[in-house]
This record gives sequence, structure tokens and C-alpha cells, in this order.
Amino acid sequence: MNQQTNLFFLAKACLDACEPDDKLALTRAAAEQWRHGRLSPEADAAVEPIGEPGRPATPKLVAPRDLPIRKLGSDQGRAAFIHSLAHIEFNAINLAWDAVYRFREMPPEFYRDWVRVADEEAYHFGLLRDRLRTLGHDYGDYAAHNGLWEMAQKTAFDPLVRMALVPRVLEARGLDVTPGMMQRLHDIGDEESADVLAIILRDEIGHVEIGTRWFRYLCEQRGLDPDKTYQLLLEKYLEGNIRPPFNDEARRQAGFSDAELAYIHQLVS
Repeated sequence: MNQQTNLFFLAKACLDACEPDDKLALTRAAAEQWRHGRLSPEADAAVEPIGEPGRPATPKLVAPRDLPIRKLGSDQGRAAFIHSLAHIEFNAINLAWDAVYRFREMPPEFYRDWVRVADEEAYHFGLLRDRLRTLGHDYGDYAAHNGLWEMAQKTAFDPLVRMALVPRVLEARGLDVTPGMMQRLHDIGDEESADVLAIILRDEIGHVEIGTRWFRYLCEQRGLDPDKTYQLLLEKYLEGNIRPPFNDEARRQAGFSDAELAYIHQLVS
């Protein structure tokens, strides 16, 4: 098989690309080829063990506790805040391509969904990077943490666990906090950045819904109750450590059940 028409080969190439411009260009090209039916999800090589994805030499990665609190009252603080969001979106590109590359023998719709997610995350990163540049900065100028990718490593062994904990925990957290971030940007008159976050929130509801759909698909395949399985995974991997606020409306749009929402609220009551 021609490697240039193999979805898994191109997913790995996108994942391995280090420079942001290269990762964005490869992502756009692969997504376009997939949309036109030019790529085949047929395994031609074994899945490699998960390591570190391609990323630029900067930003420097540090522990979350070592990151300064970002206050929006100054241009510097606002740039650092937007940089933190850009870093999340850059990692999200890698997470989406890793889901495509790593989890074989899934239905074609699985790959359709996660290629779409990778393409949209690349679009989000580009929007935030443009905002950074208007503030005189660029991606890599501030330190960041590696929490998203660490969760990818922890969940590499099972797509069910990945779907539960990455889109339905880490990305769902974005649904919870983005409205508040938008309001803070409105309060300081940064309507352009708030508009970018509105686009991201709209798309991320769809990304979390994709995670919900495939989590439930895999639960059904294995004869598992999805509500109970989600609770057990939260207890095992996060020790029930989920913090408010919760955007129940957005989570419902993303497919969360009433039982799941009740359980999450119970954890903090």
C-alpha cells in the first residue's frame, strides 16, 4: 500500500511533526485527503509504543504548580493566558491524531470523527496563535505543562478509557470554564479573544459529544453499563477529583446523562 494513502501513516506523520506550521499544514492536508476518500484505514505496520509527540523546542514544560497565575489586567498577563489556551489546543491536535493512529479496527466513522477533531483543533490553535501575535508574542514564549499528554499516555492501552478520560474529563473541563473566561475577556474589552473562545466552545461541545458516542459504543460492545463504568473510571484515575463549576447545559449537549451529571455534582457537594 502507498504510505501516502494510508491514514495511519499520515496520522503518525502529523503526530510526529515538531514545528507548529508543519503540524498544521500536514493536518490540513491529511484531513482534506480523508474528506475526499483518498485515505484508507488499513494497518500496514504495528502501532508503536506511545512516547512524546512532536513539539517545538519551546515552550518549556514544567509542573502545573510551577506556572504563575495569569492575570488579565496587563497585556503580558493576557498574552500568557492566551498562550496557555494555545498550548491546550496544540496538545489537542496530538491527542486527536494519536486516537486515529493508536486505536485500530474501529469503525470508519471513528476515524472520520477524530480526523475532524484534529482539523478543528488545528484551526483553534491557529486562531489563538494569531491573537498571541497581535500582542507581540508567539507560541513558545511562556512555560506550559504536559498534563494532557500525560493522560494520553495513561490511556494508550484502551480506547474506552481514552474516550472516557480525555474528551469526557479533560475536554469537558473546557466546557465548564470557557464561559467564565469569555466573560473575563469581555470585562477587559478584548472582544476579539472572546470571539475566538466562542468558536472553540461551540466546536468543543462537538468533540466531547464524539467522545461520549464512542465511549458508549465501546461500553455496548463489551456489555458494560456506561454510567457505572464512567464513575468507576473517574474513581480509579482521578480519585473523584473533579472541581466546579459545571456547565450542565453544554455537557448535556455533549451527551452527558442525568446520572453522570448527578454523580459529578455529588463529588463536590
